[in-house]
Amino acid sequence: MRSMPAIPWRRNGDGRSWLRGAPPPPWVRVLPVALLLFVCVATLASPKPLDIGFLLGAIPPMAVLSYGPAATATLGVLVIALQNIQAFHLDHPGNTDLLTITFVAVLSVFVAYVRSHRDAQLDLERTAAHVAQRAVVPPLPKKVGPVRCAGLYEAAERGTLVGGDFFDVREGPSGVRAVMGDVQGHGLSAVSTVASLLGTFREAVLDQPDLRSVAARLDRRLIVDSRDSRHAELFATAVLLEFAPDARTVRIIACGSPPPLLLHDRKATEVQVPPGTPLGLGLSPSGVYKEISCPLRRGDRLFMASDGIWEARDSTGAFYPLVDRLPALVDGDPAATTAQVWADLVSHCGTIRDDVTMLVLTPEPGGDE
Repeated sequence: MRSMPAIPWRRNGDGRSWLRGAPPPPWVRVLPVALLLFVCVATLASPKPLDIGFLLGAIPPMAVLSYGPAATATLGVLVIALQNIQAFHLDHPGNTDLLTITFVAVLSVFVAYVRSHRDAQLDLERTAAHVAQRAVVPPLPKKVGPVRCAGLYEAAERGTLVGGDFFDVREGPSGVRAVMGDVQGHGLSAVSTVASLLGTFREAVLDQPDLRSVAARLDRRLIVDSRDSRHAELFATAVLLEFAPDARTVRIIACGSPPPLLLHDRKATEVQVPPGTPLGLGLSPSGVYKEISCPLRRGDRLFMASDGIWEARDSTGAFYPLVDRLPALVDGDPAATTAQVWADLVSHCGTIRDDVTMLVLTPEPGGDE
């Protein structure tokens, strides 16, 4: 069984490297102290004076990368003190080097002060942004009514939690309804459209009598929003599902989106859903969308993937063979299945340049089969 690859030390959880705002790796923090100790040991161990005092000038600037003003000032004081201790033979050729290193140390303390305050502000803003993004697309519950749920989202724009893809699962008077879609564009520019669609979907789950009406509401929402949009056309692809209260059947509508895959006995087959037009184009007369009804058996799973998976290519330009590889990646835990697919996708294709979204729905029909 495959496992998720470890996250390299050079990146944090949202994909930022330490050169782009993430906390520095341990060796960066150790480097100033290690260089200081090296100079001390080398000069004491050498039988004759070593001309390596210039290395001390690099210690305060290196401390700025990972330490605050207090620690940087402490290292600066130690550097200046070493130049005045005759046992280390670093007080030659005289006051010029000492004044230069003193100036560098003072300047480094100032830079560390500015950096620490800037980082604190950026961390606050990033935390607020993450909270707002989580409010738009909150984590899925493990179970909604009789349907177990698992979703995975990897944004193409590193450092963000939300982009152009979205999904949600809600329970209403007509049963459990789910949506997964992809709006025009990706990254932060698509967040407002995602928020608008998800808000409309959550209301439609409670108010609309059938799945066609839900799709029509989403279509109308995008048409209205596009009037004030700088884009000539604002559209989204989506697939909508409605599970019967006993979870024995599911109704599906595809609005320009790839069909779901039905997993049973470690076999994956595409559900034959009539292709519909994307949402927001107003091409379906009176909001009519073609719907199919699919019977479900115990153990069935519905797997939905965004274009970021279907259109992912390897180094030779070949598409990722999702249908062929998916059965071997199925795990007893739906959440583990999404993790396995993501790991396999990255291993097979390398760098992924589009938003990647997966939604796994496992109905649990009531009664005996």
